[in-house]
Amino acid sequence: MHHLLTFVTCLAAFAALALGTERPQDELFGQALAPRATWLLRIAGWGALAVALAIIVQAQGWGMGLVSYSGHTSLAAGIVLCALIVRGRTRGRR
Repeated sequence: MHHLLTFVTCLAAFAALALGTERPQDELFGQALAPRATWLLRIAGWGALAVALAIIVQAQGWGMGLVSYSGHTSLAAGIVLCALIVRGRTRGRR
């Protein structure tokens, strides 16, 4: 259960971090968000990554927890990146 919770938290974190940058904001919303909203998305993303680290380290200890965390963050970042690429390409076809 802690793996699922860690993965979902990492996925939300990387989605927030991606939305905290200008290019995905332009592609998804048609304009850049307000600086405060961008700042809050970035803070939420980094905070969620810290929470995910705490969850997995508490469940598995520092040794295996960091290894699991690395895997979860890599997979979550890859999924968010692929989703942004697919979204950009499908939007370009319309």
